[in-house]
Amino acid sequence: MSEGTPKPTGLAAKVDKKRKRQAEDSKPSNAAAAKPAGAAGEGPSKKKRKNDKNKKNKGKKAEEGKSIQKPAKEAGDSKATEVKGGVDEAIGKMDGRLLADYFAQKVRRHNKDLSEVELSDLSVPDSAFLDTSSFDSNRSLEQIPAFLKAFSPKNGAELAKASEQKGTPHTLVISVSGLRAADTVRALRSFQTKESIVGKLFAKHIKLEEAKQFLERARTGIGAGTPARITDLINAGSLKLGELERIVIDGSYVDQKQRGIFDMKDTHLPLLQLLTRPELRERYGAKEKKVQILVF
Repeated sequence: MSEGTPKPTGLAAKVDKKRKRQAEDSKPSNAAAAKPAGAAGEGPSKKKRKNDKNKKNKGKKAEEGKSIQKPAKEAGDSKATEVKGGVDEAIGKMDGRLLADYFAQKVRRHNKDLSEVELSDLSVPDSAFLDTSSFDSNRSLEQIPAFLKAFSPKNGAELAKASEQKGTPHTLVISVSGLRAADTVRALRSFQTKESIVGKLFAKHIKLEEAKQFLERARTGIGAGTPARITDLINAGSLKLGELERIVIDGSYVDQKQRGIFDMKDTHLPLLQLLTRPELRERYGAKEKKVQILVF
C-alpha cells in the first residue's frame, strides 16, 4: 500500500468509467447550448443589418422624392425668371429725360477711359425719346406689335407698308443679340406682307453679303437686328435711313444673367454709336423727317 497509488477496484473503475462517459455525453449538449447562445448573438446582428437596410431604403426614397420635387421647383424658378427676371419693368416707366440720363450713366460706366468730349458725342438728347410709359401691358416680346400700334399714327395702319425704294424701312427694332433679334422677327410677322418684308438685320446664320443682297432686292417696312450689323449695312449703303420714322430699342429684355442691351459694353457702345450718327442726330426733335426713339 505504501509503494504507490493503488489501482481502482472493480466498483471504483466502473464509477470512473461512468463519469468519463457522462463528461463525453455532456459535450454535444454544451455545444448545442452554445449554439442558441450564438444564435441569440446573431439575432441583434441581423436586426441591425435589417435596420441599416431600412435606413438606406428610406434615404433612397427621400433622395428620390427630392429628385422628383427638384424639377418642379426649377420649373417654378424658370417661370419666375421668364415673367419677372426676363423683363426689367423699370425701363418702361422712364420718360425721355430719365432715359437720356440713364443712357449717359451707362456710357460713363462702360467707357471710363473716354474724355468728356467723347462722352458728349455719345449722348442722346431728351428730344429723341418718345415717352412710352403709358403702355400698361407687360413688355414681353409677344406685346411688341401692340406696343408699335399704340405709338404709331392711325393705330399702326401704316406699319405693314413699305417704301417703294428697296432697303428703306420706316422702323428699326434693335435687340441685344442675333438670337433675340430672330425671335423679334417672328413676333413682328403680323406686319409682314408680300410688298413689305420684315428684314433680318443680324449676323446669326446670315452673312453680311446675304443681308446686303436682301436689302437691295426687297421692300422692307420693318427691320429687326443688332446694333453692329445695322451699322455695317448703313455704312455699306444697303440700308437707307431716308424714310426712317422710329427706332425701337428692345430695352426691357434681360437674359438669364439679368443683363440687357444697356448692361453690356459690347452691345451698348455700338448702340450709342448708331443712335448718335449725324444723319440721325439732326432729325431728333425735327419738324420734318423726324426720327423718334422708343424704348420697349
